Amino acid sequence: KRVYMTSAVEEADGSVSLRAMALDETNGATVWSTPVFQPESATAKKMHRKNTAASPTPIVSEGRMYVHFGHLGTAALDLDGKVVWRQEEIRYSPTHGTGGSPVLVGNALVFSVDGNDQTFVVALNAQTGAVLWKTPRETHARKKFSFSTPLAISLDGQTQIISPGSGFVAGYHPENGREIWRVLYGEGYSVVPRPVYAHGLLFLSSGFDAASLLAIRPKGAAGDATQSHVAWTIKKGAPHTPSALVVGDELYFVSDAGIASCVDAKTGGTHWSERLGGNFSASPVLAEGRIYFLNETGTMYVVKAAKKFEIISENSIGDKTLASPAVLDGALLIRSEKRLWKIGS
Repeated sequence: KRVYMTSAVEEADGSVSLRAMALDETNGATVWSTPVFQPESATAKKMHRKNTAASPTPIVSEGRMYVHFGHLGTAALDLDGKVVWRQEEIRYSPTHGTGGSPVLVGNALVFSVDGNDQTFVVALNAQTGAVLWKTPRETHARKKFSFSTPLAISLDGQTQIISPGSGFVAGYHPENGREIWRVLYGEGYSVVPRPVYAHGLLFLSSGFDAASLLAIRPKGAAGDATQSHVAWTIKKGAPHTPSALVVGDELYFVSDAGIASCVDAKTGGTHWSERLGGNFSASPVLAEGRIYFLNETGTMYVVKAAKKFEIISENSIGDKTLASPAVLDGALLIRSEKRLWKIGS
């Protein structure tokens, strides 16, 4: 019955407070709000117009809340709002701020760092915040910065951490960070979408300037697997920002310009591709057999999860929305520029 989130609050004196928060899920009341970091104001405010210092999503697991503010710090709290540890030693120069979130893999809190001066994947000890391993990325892409969130998958009982960056996506060993395989996608940079995994395939986008949606077979991949393990590629309607969504045998995705598509996940064959209104940053989500597409001005398009395109409803909250909705039992949580909304029956 609690909603956990982060926020970047500008105080009356112009300083910035990076906070962890817990809200009552039934009525939205603030249960607690803990200042975690107070960075230098100019650094915290130097962001892309679609970004804030609190863009990454927190993780709650086994009595801990893990919050990540990119180059401004990472921390763990207990569920009463008390800070357990802070990690401020991982320094780098970001481009546009931080967008990617961490992933918890066993006792490791893993996140990608793709700044303009350094690129690496790092794992922290979830109990202490100490660095467990740090693996540099070697990319030939001219623009190094990206913002993707890693994904942990299981292959034949072995865990791999999948992390896209500029120029390539790679699978990493969770215990030591060793790179197992990589697939190249040229000069693709500013990669935002998180990979999704189904039917033995990874689905991910290659980023700017011209995105491609790739389906990759990670099983058995080793070294440079670009020529051997790419199952199919789609350019039309490929997203730069929203992640894709798998429902059954179908893959759903929406481009930043509002082209929504449904394709066969195994072959890439198109079932439908239709224009929705507006621009999109939020990822589509599934609830009760329906796909929810939320555009940047707060309009939600509810589409039937099917091989035939059918809009069920269209509703607006009238506020700027970039974050992906969260699904509850019978309700959606939507974070807009000014509010947190709970919408349900």
